[in-house]
Amino acid sequence: MTTLGMVFRPQLPPERLRDVVREAEAAGLAELWLWEDCFLESGIATAAAALAWSERLRVGVGLLPVPLRNVAVTTMEAATLHRLFPGRVMLGVGHGVQDWMGQVGARAESPLTLLREHLDAMRALLAGERVTTEGRYVRLDDVALDWPPATAPAVYAGARGPRSVRLTGEAADGTILDASTPPDGVRGARRLIDEGREAAGRTDRPHPVVVYLHAATGPGARARLDAELRREGNAEMPGLGVAGGAEDVAKAVLRLAEAGADTVVLQPTADEPDPEGYVRFVTDQVVPLVR
Repeated sequence: MTTLGMVFRPQLPPERLRDVVREAEAAGLAELWLWEDCFLESGIATAAAALAWSERLRVGVGLLPVPLRNVAVTTMEAATLHRLFPGRVMLGVGHGVQDWMGQVGARAESPLTLLREHLDAMRALLAGERVTTEGRYVRLDDVALDWPPATAPAVYAGARGPRSVRLTGEAADGTILDASTPPDGVRGARRLIDEGREAAGRTDRPHPVVVYLHAATGPGARARLDAELRREGNAEMPGLGVAGGAEDVAKAVLRLAEAGADTVVLQPTADEPDPEGYVRFVTDQVVPLVR
């Protein structure tokens, strides 16, 4: 069964999050995903609030940009959330948008090296290991968490380019693909992920793939989606996004699932006029069609 979630866009002010979380909890949404986008909203702060305002809802952050973050701080935050809200947290890390990283003086010369080092250290620390490493970017001297999670949680990684996607198979526990990934792109990503898993000897465990999907509904849906795709430079990419009613969205979700997505996260447009109504659209109309 494909898991269906949605993302709370950080273009909405943070004070809107509580109502969306409460609606998601009441409606039975499986997963609510959040972003740490410069210079909009923090991923960890919003995740902590969303988890505290709910009892059942699973909350993901996809993703935390590693150039902005010391791995020890990221791992302490992750461990704290996993202990406070066991079984309900999904955290992903990634390169971040390089122009944004440059704006804050954090752009890495080798984003791939940084992500690999961050993933290796973070996964080891969350597993309760004591870590000493002297990498190009990540340096730890006899570091261990005093309060690691009871069981090592999955660490997801987001990626676009082929080398980065392959790396997620080697060094992460799951992969996040953004909404610029059509079904054929998911199939290609699955092949690269499996290559990475094979190279790292990690084929004995599942590797879930989370895919975002541009999905607009309601009045002006097609125009809003087209405008967003143009802003992102993806207007000419075939098979990207969906605008329409529940059946249209469900068909797009199933195409991604058939291509290899384990979870599809519906991504409303940044100017979605009714985010609480969007939650109900997902749970009441789309979910029954993809079960």
